[in-house]
Amino acid sequence: MSASFDSPLVGIDIGSTTVKAVAVDSANEVVWRDYQRHETRQTEKLLEFLERMEALGVAGPGCRIFFTGSGGRSLAPLVGAKFVQEVHAVSLAVEKLYPEARSAVELGGQDAKIIVFKPGPEGQGKRRICSMNDKCAGGTGAVIDRIAAKLQISPSQLGDQGYGGIRLFSVAGKCGVFAETDINSLQKLGATREQLMASLFEAIIVQNLSVLARGHTLHPQVVLLGGPNTFIRGMREAWRNSLPRMWVERGVQVPSDKSLEELVTAPRDGHYFAALGAVEYARGESASTGRYKGTRELEEYLRQGRTKEKLRSGTSALVGSAEELATFSRRYQLPRFHPASFDRGQNVSAFIGLDGGSTSTKAVLLSENKQVLCKAYQLSGGNPIQETIDVLENLRAQVEGQGARLKILGAGTTGYAKDVLADVIRADVALVETAAHAQSALEVYRNPDVIVDVGGQDIKLIVLKDGRVKDFMLNTQCSAGNGYFLQSTVEGLGHAVDEYAELAFSARLMPVFSFGCAVFLQADIVNFQRQGWTSVEILAGLAAVLPKNIWLYVAKIPN
Repeated sequence: MSASFDSPLVGIDIGSTTVKAVAVDSANEVVWRDYQRHETRQTEKLLEFLERMEALGVAGPGCRIFFTGSGGRSLAPLVGAKFVQEVHAVSLAVEKLYPEARSAVELGGQDAKIIVFKPGPEGQGKRRICSMNDKCAGGTGAVIDRIAAKLQISPSQLGDQGYGGIRLFSVAGKCGVFAETDINSLQKLGATREQLMASLFEAIIVQNLSVLARGHTLHPQVVLLGGPNTFIRGMREAWRNSLPRMWVERGVQVPSDKSLEELVTAPRDGHYFAALGAVEYARGESASTGRYKGTRELEEYLRQGRTKEKLRSGTSALVGSAEELATFSRRYQLPRFHPASFDRGQNVSAFIGLDGGSTSTKAVLLSENKQVLCKAYQLSGGNPIQETIDVLENLRAQVEGQGARLKILGAGTTGYAKDVLADVIRADVALVETAAHAQSALEVYRNPDVIVDVGGQDIKLIVLKDGRVKDFMLNTQCSAGNGYFLQSTVEGLGHAVDEYAELAFSARLMPVFSFGCAVFLQADIVNFQRQGWTSVEILAGLAAVLPKNIWLYVAKIPN
């Protein structure tokens, strides 16, 4: 049964990962609010929110509505809403609810904001100094989500993840890619999930204080906002550990009559502050601004508008016809691997090759005449030693399961974890990946020129000449288009990674990505999904941009 509210004000924050909404009545009471992940379906989630508010009598005639957030600007005109820049919205909410605050930090899905409040000229209130990340998502919720997913930490476990009293390791926080690389390396060295996440929290805070703050000091009272600060205990603990050190170093006078929780406060509704600020902005606008006009145009956009937008911005897909795909597949289809067969009682002598990569562990048994007898592959689950045991047991089972006897003649390791795994299995050699790739390419192919290795965390180009490595290039600034990015993207879109090629080739249209940084690619994905591009079409677009990342971004080859 719907209620009736007197001229409610509605603020909706459409972010990169979530939609947040609050409705306030004329008595300044919050009469409705909700916070949900939109799973990249911003428009659909917004429509769902509005329909529920209409059913309750919150949204309707007389309602005024104001949008903010990364997805709000383009959707606001469809329902009559006024758009409010999100830093301005957050600032208004902090000034209203925490008038004594000197600083605020909001961590969002793909952005981070720091707002420093300083006294303005006499009689003119506070002066705001705002900064927001615009080049990278390092130090944001997206990095936390990606690494938590990699470490198989559930949302409830993440929320209870602590910081205090946990051993910390050095993690680069200036870039999400570098942070993931460090986490992978530490994981291979045996660091626990709790230590890795606590180290990540520390890195994110150092990044925000050293870079995003632009040299400004976050004086108390500091207000912590956004989903990560609101929901993750360890983030709050890390802030309360780091900020007092900064105050001591910079000689900040700290009120002695307030607790640390009061000096660095994390409101329970900190994830709603942008939406609350949009409502606060509405109070200063005329009664005709932001008049809600219903969902008809929004529904029309979902039915037809997005398709037209797609056709204007997209391009033809990877293949033009079924015949073209069939020709391509015949030419480039990898031969199916068939493990060797053994007789019962046969003695099998072989070498072990083990690759401890950033996202997977691979192993092969190689015969004395350099034939691959069998192989094993396993995605990383966070314990490189156990994964090595599993793949080696797999190899042994493939031989001894046929009744043969296996004798190991030697072993070599490569990859991120090569040194640790070499110690564990007492390998004869731990070989850098460049040399390992070159050795194999020269053995299998005649006169190879270039090796392109798209790995879990990096992309390598190895140029060969006369049987030797002539040049080597590695992406040192970004791992856009790497294996882990592609894997996490396809799984986030609800598909299995081994279905990628088949799905991408089935698309008839695809969006055009900007090549380069993984952060920008992820932002493109969110925007494309708002426009109605399907997951299959997005995967096709990613497949098309990957070669550009390799040759233009990594190799820097202009033609």
